Amino acid sequence: MPSLLQRVRRRWIVLAPIFLVFSSLLGLFTTSALPAPEHRFRPALPGYVYRFPWDLGSHDEFQTEWWYYTGHLLSADQHRYGYQLTFFRRAVASEAIRQNPSRWAMRNIYFAHFAVTDEEHDEFRFAEKISREGLGKAGAATGRLAVWIDQWRADGDVTGHFLHAADQGRGLDLKLTPEKPAVVHGQRGISRKGDLDGEASHYYSFTRMKTEGTLLLNGHAIPVTGLSWMDHEFGSNQLGAEQVGWDWFSLQLEDRSELMFYQIRRRDGSVEPASAGTWIQSDGASIPLRREDARIEVLEDWRSPKSGARYPGRWRVTVPSLGLVVELVPTVRDQELITRSSTQVTYWEGSVAVKGSREGRPVSGVGYVELTGYAGALKQRL
Repeated sequence: MPSLLQRVRRRWIVLAPIFLVFSSLLGLFTTSALPAPEHRFRPALPGYVYRFPWDLGSHDEFQTEWWYYTGHLLSADQHRYGYQLTFFRRAVASEAIRQNPSRWAMRNIYFAHFAVTDEEHDEFRFAEKISREGLGKAGAATGRLAVWIDQWRADGDVTGHFLHAADQGRGLDLKLTPEKPAVVHGQRGISRKGDLDGEASHYYSFTRMKTEGTLLLNGHAIPVTGLSWMDHEFGSNQLGAEQVGWDWFSLQLEDRSELMFYQIRRRDGSVEPASAGTWIQSDGASIPLRREDARIEVLEDWRSPKSGARYPGRWRVTVPSLGLVVELVPTVRDQELITRSSTQVTYWEGSVAVKGSREGRPVSGVGYVELTGYAGALKQRL
């Protein structure tokens, strides 16, 4: 029989990688952790020149990165679904680990969230993953789109993206074809989050992607078609001390125009002046929007029975310069993710129906809304 010391050593060998992952998470979601030295990770600064397909891939010189897919699907019997599939990469701050040449060394931690909104049955389900880089368990390629954790993955190029995820009888296999070129948000190559140098990210989107494939629900494969949106964002600096969370909106209108807008909320209840957005015309041309160009009114609240957080539950978005006035209504009230097993962030991310007018004419569409910081001040580094 092994001695007590031998048993302890064996258990440490098994638990050590997990301990390192969750030790790193403390730095990821706690602002009191010391920031990484500037020479270690590259800040997002003006002048960045995007290159495609190169910028579809991982940017390991930046500390944090995510690939974000949301969309709306329709089955042959006209049932509607929303979906989210997101991959996050977070570079490990420990210089000793980063310089370790071993293939077991952990240089990045990867997280993934997968959610399906069943509008017909008023149901929302999500799954999550966390994995360290090493031996092919998780990773992201440089210079091309290929990011994965276990069997969940997104890959492809500028002509098409392929998504796969599956968990407990739910899953998807989708092909996404861009109908417009990538849209770069912000100005001079950066999307600002604050006034200081580096309080920004590099951020682009494919705002209209034709979607077809299969949705798996309760073990049943359902052929679907629809429309998706892809965000890719990377940077290194954390949110400012007075910033507690953000509201992010992506709208796809039936006239083939799109709107992205985010507002960062401050501790005193005000909106961060750097908040901004982008209007994308039907021909793919884009117009940057400043905070004062849009007005977002909360028309109704919703309290989560699980977290107790109170979220906005319906909105009116007005952009006077575009003659746009629309209301956003969640397709399912409860689309909250409580990610205790991965990023440890509680947030609301869900599909919404869009209806209103543009320049006096009726307009409708679909959208996604992300709400962070309502279940406690968000302390996530960008």
